[in-house]
Amino acid sequence: MDLLAQRLDDLHTQAAALVRDAASERMLERATETELAQQVAAIAAFARLAEALLVHAVGEVARRSEQAARDERMTSHLGCRDAVELVQSLTRVGPQTAARLLRAAKAVRPAVSDTTGEALDAPFPSVRAAMVDGTIGVDGILAITDPLQATAPRVSARARREAADIVVAEARGEGPDAAPPACAALLKIHAQTWALALDQDGAEPRERAAERKRALVLGVASPDGVPVRGLLLPEVAAQLQTIFDAHLSPKVAFDDPTASSMADGCTADGGDALPPLPARDDRTRAQRQHDALAAALHVAASSGLLPTIGGAAPTLVVSVDADDLARGTGYAHAQGCDQPISVAVARHIACGGVIQRVTMQGGRILAIGTEERVFNRHQRRAIALRDGGCILPGCGTPAGWCEIHHVTEHAVGGPTHTDNGVLLCWYHHRFLDRIGWSIRMNRGVPEVLAPPWHDTRRAWRPVTTSPTRLRKRVLKT
Repeated sequence: MDLLAQRLDDLHTQAAALVRDAASERMLERATETELAQQVAAIAAFARLAEALLVHAVGEVARRSEQAARDERMTSHLGCRDAVELVQSLTRVGPQTAARLLRAAKAVRPAVSDTTGEALDAPFPSVRAAMVDGTIGVDGILAITDPLQATAPRVSARARREAADIVVAEARGEGPDAAPPACAALLKIHAQTWALALDQDGAEPRERAAERKRALVLGVASPDGVPVRGLLLPEVAAQLQTIFDAHLSPKVAFDDPTASSMADGCTADGGDALPPLPARDDRTRAQRQHDALAAALHVAASSGLLPTIGGAAPTLVVSVDADDLARGTGYAHAQGCDQPISVAVARHIACGGVIQRVTMQGGRILAIGTEERVFNRHQRRAIALRDGGCILPGCGTPAGWCEIHHVTEHAVGGPTHTDNGVLLCWYHHRFLDRIGWSIRMNRGVPEVLAPPWHDTRRAWRPVTTSPTRLRKRVLKT
């Protein structure tokens, strides 16, 4: 006899009617802000109760899928590989959500005696009680139990339960400081704090586990890019985050003291034009982090400190047909990448690397040219002194993280000379042809022309972040 079917059907009918009425009558849109806040809280409370019932049911699914004999498992009876697949199929959620439901169920599911069939205590009784009365949902359950379970077996089950009791009190708004009921994020912080307090020696075992699981895998290249997956050690992730922060932190802009004495693009003595406004950056944070990693890889590869491959520094080999390069059409190919790249990308790579021309005919190598180093270290120092950093206004990427761009392309005969090289960050160098900015050299001084949406006056303006040149500009005023 199904003890829940009719009650669940009645509940489903009421909930469906409520959702339809709220949508058709625009109840939420007509509510005041106070009413809307109360409604959201009430809906969330109802959702937590629904989650409690779901977690309870998923726990029973997991129990029936843990039989020693595979043929006796519920998963086998319903044709599923494991409990995650079964829960995913029954609930229509993704595999990550299904796995979270199973983890939550394991933390609050009462054990069953093998001899009497009696229900025993759950691993965290107070967490289960808070789930049943709707105080916490799946997020809250995992926020409390995951950090504490990670301390087993170094910390006793009793100590873990007592710590959970204190954190549950915070979830109910009954903690020592009488703070309002804590959200899942705060509950996790409380649980992590207790875990660290109870598990004084836990860092070392966790680090050993992290060392075993560390990984970085490049997936199969697709037309959209190359997927990356893996696990970074905490300190490696922290170092990478530091690099991201250095690139992505808001730049501090100062008013140019010469601006008040300049008139519509020129100084009183006919010198430098008005400084251009900062360039607009439409990249998402994820895109900016990708570009920061690209810049870091460029710096590492050009540092001379990496191990050699075949007696030479790590070198990205790019091949392109000479006629395609001259026309700017067709494809190029990067060694180690299955997907072709555009000629524009090949030019970008060549701009800051080494070019060696190989003449082939019918598959036979006819001639091998010598390597042409694009800007040696002495030229780079001089250009860095002149430009200070990426020359596009508002970028702020320091010289050490920049690449050197040939204003007149090397492929069309542009000289490798300080009068033809400017500093650009990886992003502005890679996408210069798309972002609307133009660069020219005026007697060895870089000038930029902003796109129309950025500068309606369309004036060429000298640019630098070099302290020496900026100081000279200040003293001229």
